[in-house]
Amino acid sequence: MTDTDNSVVIERSFDAPVELIWQMWADPEHFKAWYGPMGASIPVANMDVRVGGKRHICMEMETPNGQMQMWFVGEFTAVDPHSKLSYTDAMSDADGNVMSPESMGMPANHPESTEVIVELEEADGGTKMTMTHVGVPAGSPGAMGWGMALDKLEAHVAAR
Repeated sequence: MTDTDNSVVIERSFDAPVELIWQMWADPEHFKAWYGPMGASIPVANMDVRVGGKRHICMEMETPNGQMQMWFVGEFTAVDPHSKLSYTDAMSDADGNVMSPESMGMPANHPESTEVIVELEEADGGTKMTMTHVGVPAGSPGAMGWGMALDKLEAHVAAR
């Protein structure tokens, strides 16, 4: 059951086939090209896209104090090609060990693991995508990051 009070839900429409939007989420090279907020790059995207498959992502950003890396791990919980993809997401170290929210400077009530659910459907000759990140409240910095990432996704799709 999705906790809609503690979730960011974003719908986007693309003038592109469902198969292409699926690849943006499932193919590591496509994923690296758009994921993360503006200014972030993804040097590592290891993704075994199958139920039970693992994911290990590195996001890099420039800060006033120099380059910062953030690592994330998770497991794919649903893989229905061209329709639905979901995975758990937790902050980790570079070796893939999950880190507590407190060790990352987050509030103690921040969940250690969240869930991302991507649903795709054909609509008006293109694709309607609904992305839900359970555990990231609407209006939070994480929600704003998703907005920027999905803007980058739209630009990446448009450039193809």
